[in-house]
Formats: sequence, C-alpha cells, structure tokens
Amino acid sequence: MIEIGSRKRNQPAPPHAVFEALVEPDRDPSRPWLELLGDEVRPQVVRADAVSTVVWSSLWVRRPDAIVRFDLPPGDDGGTDLHWTLHVDQPIPDDALIGHLRKRVNQLINANLRYTFGQ
Repeated sequence: MIEIGSRKRNQPAPPHAVFEALVEPDRDPSRPWLELLGDEVRPQVVRADAVSTVVWSSLWVRRPDAIVRFDLPPGDDGGTDLHWTLHVDQPIPDDALIGHLRKRVNQLINANLRYTFGQ
C-alpha cells in the first residue's frame, strides 16, 4: 500500500474518547460527525488496538482499496495527538482525486469529530 496523505493534529478529548468515537461513530446520536457525501460509504473498522490504533476500510466507492489508519497517542495537554494516514493500492489516483480524499478525511476528523469534543 502507498501512503497518499497524512495529518497530525491535537484533539481535545483523551485517547479513549477519540478511540470510542472512531470505533462507534454513531454512539452519541445527539452529536453526529460522520456525515458522508454521495460518493462515500460508511467505513468498517478493520482493526482496533486498545486505545492506540484504529484502521478503517475505505470511505469511497471508487477506491474500495483505500484504508485510513488512526494513531492515537496521548497529547501533553490531556488530549490526543491524532495522526491519520491514508493508504491506497496501485494505481495511484490522480492529483485531483488525492486532494479530494485527503480533504474529506481531514474534514471528517479535524473538523467534524473535533467539534463534537467542543472545539
């Protein structure tokens, strides 16, 4: 698999809370954050290791090979220094699609999910 995107950003919640949100995105129906677009499908959890790592299957019908890995180390502030990495198989998507895929993961995680934790 080839890495086509990655981003690290602090989330205000502790690792166990971020882990739970990634493993069960609908756990709190009053705070929905996994809002999918028309070309996206609900990801499945491929792997979940305690509160340190979560791997999702693809969000995209046109790239079913894609996976998103989340590493959840604790941050110095009591939050989580969440790092996501997007991987795909060959062939590598064109630059426009890579940009779209990265933007969507970033929107879902570093905006939507982050806002559910109060920031």
